[in-house]
Parts: sequence; C-alpha cells; structure tokens
Amino acid sequence: MVGSTGTTETLVNNVNSNGSIQNQNGFVEEKIDELRRLFGKADNDPLRIVGVGAGAWGSVFAAMLQDGYGHLREKVQIRIWRRAGRAVDRATAEHLFDVINSREDVLRRLIRRCAYLKYVEARLGDRTLYADEILKDGFCLNMIDTPLCPLKVVTNLQEAVWDADVVISGLPSTETREVFEEISRYWNERITAPVIISLAKGIETELEPEPRIITPTQMISRATGVSLENILYLGGPNIASEIYNKEYANARICGAEKWRKPLAKFLRQPHFIVWDNGDLVTHEVMGGLKNVYAIGAGMVAALTNESATSKSVYFAHCTSEMILITHLLAEEPEKLAGPLLADTYVTLLKGRNAWYGQKLANGELSLDMGDCIKGKGMIQGVSAVKAFYDLLSQSRLSILHPEEKKPVAPVELCPILKTLYKILIVREFSSDAILLALRDETLNDPRDRIEIAQSHVFYRPSVLGRQPSSAGTRT
Repeated sequence: MVGSTGTTETLVNNVNSNGSIQNQNGFVEEKIDELRRLFGKADNDPLRIVGVGAGAWGSVFAAMLQDGYGHLREKVQIRIWRRAGRAVDRATAEHLFDVINSREDVLRRLIRRCAYLKYVEARLGDRTLYADEILKDGFCLNMIDTPLCPLKVVTNLQEAVWDADVVISGLPSTETREVFEEISRYWNERITAPVIISLAKGIETELEPEPRIITPTQMISRATGVSLENILYLGGPNIASEIYNKEYANARICGAEKWRKPLAKFLRQPHFIVWDNGDLVTHEVMGGLKNVYAIGAGMVAALTNESATSKSVYFAHCTSEMILITHLLAEEPEKLAGPLLADTYVTLLKGRNAWYGQKLANGELSLDMGDCIKGKGMIQGVSAVKAFYDLLSQSRLSILHPEEKKPVAPVELCPILKTLYKILIVREFSSDAILLALRDETLNDPRDRIEIAQSHVFYRPSVLGRQPSSAGTRT
C-alpha cells in the first residue's frame, strides 16, 4: 500500500507540475504573441532580437531572453553580437576550467555538445580560446564565475543587426556612438525603424552652444536617425550575476508609452520585475551619476579598512552632492530619490566602480592601466567623473553661493566630485586625497547642501536639452 500510495502521489505531483509548466508556457507564448502583433509580424516571420555588446549585463540580458523565449524558435530569434578576436589568457582559461568542473550541469552540457575537450586543451596551454567562442557555450569573459545558457553569437555586425526588430545595446557609453554610426550604414534601406533598448550607464558632456549632457540614447538617435520615440533605457539596482542566478531584482524601462509598457510586460519575469516610466533622459543621467560616487566609496572603504563610520560619512556627503545635482537637472527631483539611492546602494555594495576604487586605493590597479579592466570590462564611472565635472564647472550654470553671496559654478558646492576629478582625470592627487576631502573642516554639513538645493532656483532645463516650463521655476 505504501508503494501504491507513493506512486499515486508521484503521479498527482507530476500532473500538477505538468499543468503548471503548461500554464507557464502558455503565458510566455501569449507575451511573445502580444509583442509580435505590435511589430506587425506575419506568422512565418520571427521577431528578431539582437544584443549588441557582450559585457556582463549585455550577456546576462540576452541569456535571460534566451532562457525565457528561446524555445519558441518559430516566433522569436535571439542572438548577440560581440567583436571577434579577443583571446582568453591562460590564467582566465585555467579559472574557467575550474568553474566548469565545479558545476555538474555545465560539465554535462559541454560534454553533450562535444565542447569540453577544448577547455581541457586551453587549461593545458595547448589551445587559445576566444571570447566569442566561449560566449557560444555560455561564458562571458567579464563574468567567468557565472555560467550562462548557450547563446547564438554573431561576430559580423551587419549580419547581426540589418533586419533586427529589437536591438539591445549593452555597449559602454564610450563605445556607443562609434558602433551605432557603423550600424546606421546597414539601416539605410530599412522601411521601418527598429526599437532600441539601451542598458548603458554613462554620459558625455557637450559645452557648445550651451552646456548639456548627452546620454547613450541621444547618441544612438544622432548616429542612426532613429527617433527617440523608438529608443528606451533600462536600468535599476542590478548586479548581473545575481540576476542570472535568480536573485530578486527590479528595473525600470523608460521611454515612449507605445513601447515601454508592452516591453516592460515582455521583459518581466518572476524574479525580475520591470516597471516603466516616461522620463527617459533623467533616469539615464542618474544611472551615470551613481557610478561617479561609487568609485570614491571604494577608495574610502579600502583606505579605512572598511570603517563603517568613514563609509557612512562619505555616504552622507556624496548623497548630498547627488541631491544637489538632481535639483540642477530635474524639474521634479524628489521623484528620483528612491531609484537613485537604490542604484547607488547596490553599486556601492558590489558594483565594478566601487571595486575599481578599492583596487586603486590598495595599489592593485593603477590609472595607467586605463578604465577597461580585464575580467570587469569598462569602468563607466571614470568617464562620468570627467563629464559631470566639465558640465558643472561651467560659469554659465553659476548659482548664488549661500554664504559668500556671489555666483559660483555648481561644482564648487561638490567637493567630492572635485576631488575625484583631481585623482582620476588630471591626476594631481593620489587616492588618499578622498579622505582629506572628508576631513576638511570647511566642508559644509550635508544638510546645508540639501537645504541649498531645495531653497534656491537651481533647475536648468537646458542641461538635458529641455525647454523651461511654467512649472520649471522653484524658489
């Protein structure tokens, strides 16, 4: 009877499990059908989704889509582009081999695909692996410890994008313009414009004819001629490896309502909640801003041996500067407080920019090594420090200093940003200057800086390329 009961329970559980799987598959298919209708796709024409750039976040994003929708091959085609020719060095190949052998599921998968032997040969030094080659097996060079699902990798950019319906840009902001200028040549004869989702968290500054910020979505629009109505930004307090391992996370997709709402539904998964918002450019800029201060946070942590007191003092000062800057950039800065602080918090905890600041302060990295670091990819905060400093040092954006009662450039109220600029960009100071900035007796109480931001007319709509509105003046 026990065996009979056990069999019955197993059958019931299997039925319930199968029913759940069927319901889930039906829901997934419904989501892809809804998006296909929006694109006007015919029954025999798959929706083509292409990731451009295969850093950690770009690769994870493509892998999540592949995991979620890849089985519906007749309805959707998912692939990712990365440049060919990037060799995997011997030390990384050895580490990759250890990762593979520590994961039975990955080991079995490679053996089934007859791909295991090449990793053995690379471990022995008898073969050179390439980044695009291992990506096909599910390994991102910037995130070796987190195996992904196998991906369809294309190394020819024209082949990857010429007929794409959705392009997901995982490029650093510093490479966005160049790559999309090349892409634009392949889209000359397109009848309909693609939809583009940018994942980049970085900015550039343009000083003429007026000081303003240029974001990756704006770079893409300028390079390709695609309207900003078809370009979106997705960002949030996300660590790529944790998201792929199904840690709970959320993000926000920003842009025109026509696309952001159906795409939010399409991208949403049980462990990855996607909200939507219409304020595209401001959220992009905030995504770049937190990287600036994350580098300094890493320096402080390293220089004080992880002192909780020192880190909290730094956090108070850097968040007050960020509040000041958001009041300069945003008409309704209070709406950004939650998303900005959440994104800042996760970046300080585990982001690559904080890691970079720690390594610099410990002497394990040097500025001469550049801001593209092996195993981590592009450190976006470095270029963002320069961009924000260049923008906020412009006298044309001057504000009235509350104590000195004279006009000053906004950067004069941002001593942490000034110090980071002198450490990272002009290299006048070493990393420990960040501590001197915190210990400066003339440093304003962070509360004073917040009061300044809230009580003075700070908002400059031209900085984000906007026109002033009747609601745009705050006193």
